[in-house]
Amino acid sequence: VQLQASGGGLVQPGGSLRLSCAASGSIVSINYMGWYRQVPGKQRELVAVISSGGNTNYLNSVKGRFTISRENAKNTVYLQMDSLKPEDTAVYYCFAQIPLGGTIYDYWGQGTLVTVSS
Repeated sequence: VQLQASGGGLVQPGGSLRLSCAASGSIVSINYMGWYRQVPGKQRELVAVISSGGNTNYLNSVKGRFTISRENAKNTVYLQMDSLKPEDTAVYYCFAQIPLGGTIYDYWGQGTLVTVSS
């Protein structure tokens, strides 16, 4: 199983970006998918998570600005980020919780850099 993230880049404050993360491999189903972010020297934080049924949860500081969604048929999760702030600058990592052979595994994407700066 591999996760391929894309969509990061440089954006001005107030702008928008959309991150995508596609899972590939021997996948029958995916439980949770989501995004973490990390700034060098700081702890990683969970930004948003979405269940297979579409239930979502967000970091308080991004509520109302970020929207997580997924396409189960494509094993893909998205993060629409609007009204971006400089403090959103970080490396964003996607993850997927996948059951295989009776065990649940966490898989991670390679990280995509989001820079919010004027």
